[in-house]
Amino acid sequence: MSEVMKFCQSRNASRRCTRALGHPGLHKHRMIMWVDAAADPPRCAGSAAPSVPASTMADGYPDGRGRCVLCHRFVEITGNVLAEHNTFDPAETTDAYNRRREWFNTNGF
Repeated sequence: MSEVMKFCQSRNASRRCTRALGHPGLHKHRMIMWVDAAADPPRCAGSAAPSVPASTMADGYPDGRGRCVLCHRFVEITGNVLAEHNTFDPAETTDAYNRRREWFNTNGF
């Protein structure tokens, strides 16, 4: 698969910045712009939402984790709710991103 373009992870009112990772200046989503001080906290509002394990692929992915409907990540489930998590994982590898993309292309949203 091709190399993944990584976008800035800053959010404002749940809108995600559409500029490249590490960009200079203001964050931007369509015509809305914001500074770091106006960004949403990194904790996803989907933390502690009720969840069930997502559908599995032939190899078992996503390994019993639930899908967060807000940040579209797969998150551990504790006591039938999503564990506390951030809207992004700065350590996510290209391989992990591609696996998630494959899951969404197979199962949809």
